[in-house]
Amino acid sequence: MKLISWNVNGLRACLGKGFSDYFAQQDADFFCLQETKMQPGQAQIPAPDYVEFFNSAEKKGYSGTAILAKRQPLSVKLGMDSELHDHEGRLITLEYDHFFLVTVYTPNSQRGLTRLMYRMCWEEDFRLYLKKLDAQKPVIVCGDMNVAHQEIDLKNPKTNVNNAGFTPQERGAMTKLLDSGFVDTFRYLYPDATGQWSLPRTASSMRACLTPSVTAAPCQTFGVPLACLPHRGRQAPRPRRGSSLSGYFPSKQ
Repeated sequence: MKLISWNVNGLRACLGKGFSDYFAQQDADFFCLQETKMQPGQAQIPAPDYVEFFNSAEKKGYSGTAILAKRQPLSVKLGMDSELHDHEGRLITLEYDHFFLVTVYTPNSQRGLTRLMYRMCWEEDFRLYLKKLDAQKPVIVCGDMNVAHQEIDLKNPKTNVNNAGFTPQERGAMTKLLDSGFVDTFRYLYPDATGQWSLPRTASSMRACLTPSVTAAPCQTFGVPLACLPHRGRQAPRPRRGSSLSGYFPSKQ
């Protein structure tokens, strides 16, 4: 089974910049997309063999997630049943016979850390949501988690201390999530790998379709190979019940 997670930074724009060719070439079982910035029906996605699931923000042109899946799930959940968190289209959960698949676009703390307090509320509620799923069956989490867990995950960690995505609070929340029974699958396989971050978001690259970092990162989760975006985690023990975690660390750093 092949899974690709990709922050597309605007799916409509990305469709005109090579998305369709990459999509067809990869032939993944699941495409999990973040920051889609669109409403369903605003663009035609060339995916005739896939079922499409979108969770769009109430604010148009903002945030949003999507999953394109070859298999029809048993159930679909948008958000986490939270009045506080479910207005920005940041979470989709698909249930299958033997696992849950979750894609997430974690809120950014913003310049000046203006959303850090809200971010920390999200982190705890998201962790508890995943724990409830994990009590039922194994969970695969992928997406843009907007955090660099350790210094190895940034090109310039010293100059980014206390910037959004690299505050002690955000890094501590990731540690707590991993300590709750989840495994950073990338760091499990590649504990010392460096240089895995994506392109920095300069003014020009913000307008581009960012290239996914998943293509060279095969991971193993309860017997199925996955393609995962990395964030930094401790070298973990073998996954308990197969629950795994992969992420996308912030391209701004």
